[in-house]
Amino acid sequence: MITDRVEVKKGDILLYHTGWHRYFNGQPDEDEIRYFLKHPGGERELAEWFVEMELAWTGTDTGSADHPMNTSICTKRPDIAGAFAKETGKVPQEIYPEDDLFCMHFVPFPHGITHVESLGGDIDQVLNTRCTIGAFPMPLEGGEAFPCRVVAFLED
Repeated sequence: MITDRVEVKKGDILLYHTGWHRYFNGQPDEDEIRYFLKHPGGERELAEWFVEMELAWTGTDTGSADHPMNTSICTKRPDIAGAFAKETGKVPQEIYPEDDLFCMHFVPFPHGITHVESLGGDIDQVLNTRCTIGAFPMPLEGGEAFPCRVVAFLED
């Protein structure tokens, strides 16, 4: 789906847009349950493609790069897992095996491919656009995740 919309070259930074940022806190369509617990997410095939493409890093406008049923949400929120099973006709583990949880994290990260989650702001203004991307994390020590500002620099 990605390469149908935009050219991706080895070593690129890839920010992918699902439209889900519109459900984040403070947005007109704010819906915390939908944003954090029912968002789209990548599967192993996408994670392996990131590695194959040797991407510098990636970003998504969802709360996690992984589908919620491929995270600990599956066990920590049985109500959400039950609703997923009712909608799809399959329990989450049939689609997302337990030994593959968080594959969008655990597959690319050992290859130096990290990601930014919860992209938002004006992402709609740079869809399918090749540009220079800057990520400016807060200077924190000892953490495993950091808030950052992501900026697209467009050429005139």
